[in-house]
Amino acid sequence: MSKIGLFFGTQTGKTESIAEMIRDEFGGDAIELHDMANVDVSDFDGYTQIIIASPTWNIGELQSDWEGFFPEFDSMDFYGKTIAYCGTGDQVGYADNFLDAVGILEAKITERGGKTIGYWSIDGYDFSESKAVRDDKFVGLAIDEDNQSDLTDERIKTWVTQIKKEFE
Repeated sequence: MSKIGLFFGTQTGKTESIAEMIRDEFGGDAIELHDMANVDVSDFDGYTQIIIASPTWNIGELQSDWEGFFPEFDSMDFYGKTIAYCGTGDQVGYADNFLDAVGILEAKITERGGKTIGYWSIDGYDFSESKAVRDDKFVGLAIDEDNQSDLTDERIKTWVTQIKKEFE
């Protein structure tokens, strides 16, 4: 397996911690972390396998680093790239837009040719709406550190096992 680029944005540090947990579960050396606060378009070029990690901010919005970078996607080509997504959010406080940011990013990257892997069951979550749901599954791993932090470790382990197979 070639190196995987894991691109994350974080406001409070939760998504960065999740990104580090994903990296560690992969075995560390397989993943290179990239904080969106310091990313350039060319940083995506060296990877055919990418993980995107983003919190949903405010009411269904992109986190500020992703929001600032978002227009750059219009000039990027994701054909031949396989992308897995991980979203962090609060399904109780923001039930009407749980993980919307990941849904927004996945739609744009898919439009630009990216192939999505790592779909995740909506079972075990309690939310009303999400832009991150396609065919009754999340487009990627759903993490709710505010309400289900006790499930985070097991969810990450299960998802990483799943996407390792899908990346091959």
